[in-house]
Amino acid sequence: MAITAIHWLTDEPERFDDVPGEWTGDAGGATVTLVDDESLATEEAMLTKGIHHLGPLDGAGLTVTFDGAVAQVADRGGRVIVRPRHPDSPNLRTYAGTPCYPADPSWVVAARFVPYAEPTADAVGEVVFDHDGTEHRLVAWDGDDGLWILFRDATSGVTTYPANRQLVTAAPSPDGEVWIDFNRAHNMPCAYTDFATCPLPPAGNTLPFAVEAGERIPARLG
Repeated sequence: MAITAIHWLTDEPERFDDVPGEWTGDAGGATVTLVDDESLATEEAMLTKGIHHLGPLDGAGLTVTFDGAVAQVADRGGRVIVRPRHPDSPNLRTYAGTPCYPADPSWVVAARFVPYAEPTADAVGEVVFDHDGTEHRLVAWDGDDGLWILFRDATSGVTTYPANRQLVTAAPSPDGEVWIDFNRAHNMPCAYTDFATCPLPPAGNTLPFAVEAGERIPARLG
């Protein structure tokens, strides 16, 4: 919520109101030109007056700090973004909380993990579970010590964020048993700011029923 903008760099030099310097970007990274009263700090060095190259960059990119604020400089599909975060961001000032559905143990669902023989695009398999007597499948990705799932359902765009919600499971047992706790479904950063880039669930990860569990639309968007 501290993000104030997402700047897509080109080969045309450009200045922005929320980060020091004159910026350009290409496949090799970002270049920033600083004048006398400007500076940026990276983990390795303090950048002062002059021309500085930042790169090569990956999706996580690197962070520069300035005047109590930070900016991410990162690659997005071969293009470079600069995404500043300020402690006095309007989003932070107006954030009124994220409502949640009441915790409901009936939304803790037993499932079976079916791994792919050849994982693709980081997807490692599917979780299979029953709801009201019907089998459903969700594509899952490798998460920290478990599975990461992006999904939509019949509440999406009604009481929950339209694009997606996410949840993480514990690691499946050796026989494939895994539990999906929909009470832990939560929003991605794009639910809180227009300046985030979030993945969309695959088409098959749209559930035809309402998952009335987990986080709802943040109050400022409701």
